[in-house]
Parts: sequence; C-alpha cells; structure tokens
Amino acid sequence: MIKKVNIRFILKLLGFTCIFETSFLIVALLVSLGYGGDDVLPFVYTALIMLCFGGSCFAIGYGAKKQKVGRREGMLLVTLIWFFFSVVGMLPFVFGGYLPTVADAFFETMSGFTTTGATVFKTVEQLPHGILFWRSIIQWQGGIGIIVFTMALLPVITGDAGATSIYNAETTGIMHDRFLPRISAVAKRIALVYLALTTLLVIFLWVGPMNLFDSICHAFTCTATGGYSTKNAGIGYYHSSYVEYIISIFMILCGTNMTLTYFCMIGKPGQLFKDEEFRWFILILFFFVAVTTLYLWFHHFFDTFEGSFRAALFQIGSMMTSTGYLTQDITSWGPFFWVISLVVMFIGGSSGSTSGGFKVSRILVISKNLHNEFKKRSHPNAIVPVRANGIVIPSGLVSQVLAFFFAYLAVLFAAVFFLTLDGVGFKESISSCISCIGNCGPGLGALTFDCASLSSMSKLILCAVMLIGRLEIFTVLCLFSPAFWRN
Repeated sequence: MIKKVNIRFILKLLGFTCIFETSFLIVALLVSLGYGGDDVLPFVYTALIMLCFGGSCFAIGYGAKKQKVGRREGMLLVTLIWFFFSVVGMLPFVFGGYLPTVADAFFETMSGFTTTGATVFKTVEQLPHGILFWRSIIQWQGGIGIIVFTMALLPVITGDAGATSIYNAETTGIMHDRFLPRISAVAKRIALVYLALTTLLVIFLWVGPMNLFDSICHAFTCTATGGYSTKNAGIGYYHSSYVEYIISIFMILCGTNMTLTYFCMIGKPGQLFKDEEFRWFILILFFFVAVTTLYLWFHHFFDTFEGSFRAALFQIGSMMTSTGYLTQDITSWGPFFWVISLVVMFIGGSSGSTSGGFKVSRILVISKNLHNEFKKRSHPNAIVPVRANGIVIPSGLVSQVLAFFFAYLAVLFAAVFFLTLDGVGFKESISSCISCIGNCGPGLGALTFDCASLSSMSKLILCAVMLIGRLEIFTVLCLFSPAFWRN
C-alpha cells in the first residue's frame, strides 16, 4: 500500500539543513568583516532569514515519524533543498545591489549550488571578498551534495533507512556504491575524500602565483567541478603553466568516482584501473585531448606543441568534468572544436563524482547494449547480457538507462525550443542548454563568458534545466506526475 507523502518529515529535514546552511553564511560574513567589505549587512540579513526559515520548518515538522520515509520523500526533499537554498542564497546579491534583478540573482545562485558555473556577472573583480567567497562556497557545497555533506548527521533524525532514501535521490549515476553497510559511514568517507582533495589543492595553488584567498576560492570551485573564479579572465588571469596543469589534474581527479579515490587513499589503487567506467572515462578524455591538441597545433593557434597540449588538456578536462573553467575564447577555435566541446559536455564525468553530464557509466551501458543488438541480428536466439566490471547489469537497469537517455534528450530539446522562441540564437541555445543540463557552465558565441545578455525568461528556463540536470532528471520530473502524489 502506497502511503501519503510524509510532509512533516520533509519540513523537519528542510529546516535542519537550512539551520546547518546558516553556518556557511556566518563564515562568509566573517570573511566580509575581515576584509572590511560593504557586504556585511547583506550577509547578516540573509543569515537571519535562513535561520528563521529553517527554525520554523523544523518546528512544524518536529515529531514527524521517521519510519514513514521512502524514496518519494527523498526526491521531494532534495529538490526543495536546492530550490530554497537558491532562493535564500541569492539574497546577499539582492540586498547588496550587486545584481540588477531577482532573476539575475537567482540564476547566479542556482548556477552556484548546482555547480554549473554559468554567470551573469560581466566582471567579478570589483565584488567584495565576502560575495566572492560566497559564490565559491555554494559551489563547494553543491559539489559534494548538500545532502551527502550532512549525511553524517541525518541518521540521528531520520534513521539510516531515511538517510539512504535521501542519498539515493541525490547521488548521481546509475549505481550507488555502498562499500560500507551504513549510508552515514559511506557519506563520512566521501566527505573526508572531498575535504582532503580541497585541502591539497589549496596548498598546491598557494605555493604557486595565487594568494591564499584566491587559492581557497579556486580550490572550492575546482573540487566541486563548478568553475566560478575570483578573476574576470578566470584561470587565464595567472598566465601560469603550473596553475593550469595542477587544476587540470584535480579536475580529472574530481571527475572520477569518489569511491575509487577513497580506495586509492587507503592504499588500494588497484581498484581504480579495475573499474571499467574509469577506464572509459580516461580513454574518452585523452582521445579528445589528443585530437584537440593536433587540431590546435596544425592550425597554429599556439606557438608550441606543449602550449597546444596544455590548452587542450585544460579545456577538454574542464568541459568533460563539467568544471567550466576557461583560459581561452573557445568560440574562436572554430566549428570543429565546437562539436568536440558539445560532445564532451554531453558525456560528462564518472558516476559518483562531483561532475555533471550524462555520465560515462550510462554511455558504457548504452554502447554495450547497442553492440549486443548487432550480435542479436546475426544470432537471434543468443542471450547476450550487458556486463560492466564482469558483472551482469540487470535488464531493468539497462531499460532505466535508455529511459533516462530519452528524458535527457527531451528536456534538452524542450529547453532549446523555448530559448530560441525567446529570441536566443541557435548556437547559443544548443550550447547553453547542453552546458546547463550537464552543469558545465560555458556556452558558445555570446554566452561563452557570461549569460548577462539573456532575458529574465531565458535565465529562469536555464535555472530549471540546471536543477533538473543536477538532480538526475527523474528526481525533479517525477514531482510533476500525479502518481507521485497519489496515496
């Protein structure tokens, strides 16, 4: 028997996470105070609103029965968290007058929390340090997943079964690795990996030409594969081969399944290359890096082969992992590279990583299923299952991947349709929609560096696309199904 959606439980958890989020606003406030910026009061007002909203939701939901928790509650909760965090998180931009419209502020914050990295700021260097830090830390939270980040605390309120429902609704990919029996223990390990990668990157960047503040902000947005920068020219501002190679390495690390990274950290690196998805991820990435390197070299975009390779590694790594950093005007690289960029943005990174996109694991399943279909044409009676890592993938899961592929394309084409209807050019529409559904960031043409030229309607459409892409399509779309709400 299907039970009613446990609304009180959802309000309780929404309130809990909002109260928890207030701590990040306080950290941004302390940064603002430390640098003497004019953004102190906007953060004070926003923190008070977040705290009051969270406290009210928690009080209303207090006493909710945690036993009556299922997948529906998890799906609704994660969608509401991303939406309300973006609504309240935009208030520092609004209160401080840093953006002209509410649509701009909502776009900037939704892009941050979903780790898309598309921005409406034409220039960021004039922003106070507190706002720059807030843009970075919301991406850092969104990268690990606000839900996964707080999972170590949630079982106290929800029980491990409730935490599992929420984790499954938020975690990306077709399979969720449970290398430990309790979901809270899994989340703690993943959070430690995330913190370790962030700390290492801060140190490596600080050793180079960046100051400590810029190192922290870029480490936040790189490990989150988010892409916000404290400089107008992004990573290109530093003109440093060292910075570009370091960030390239960490983008690839963060585009890898966090579970595999955890095994590497505890002395089991063999798990990495045993994983078929990782091998596909590396092969696809370096195939396009090689093609792009040769293209840039033979067309004389750079004076040296090393410069061509470095630019190709950085930009392909940035787009495939959905980080979205830019060191060059990629539109000037010509239509051949546009096609490559759209392909790698569509593919995305590994499941269980901070990356967006369709995910390599799904590409793997669809490719193997297609190969098997060719075999069946020659041998109609053959039973040829799809295998990954030597394990047979259930036919039901293969069907889910195919359904996801159709839904992904349907959302993508619908978004392109509405953007072109609103007067956005086709090149800009298709690139920005692929970028936003994959949470990558940069588009082509007029939208390469920022989305300020879009109308409020187009910005809100792309906000919806970012959220749908970040929460893996069905988590959001199911909320519009009458069956979801039926008792």
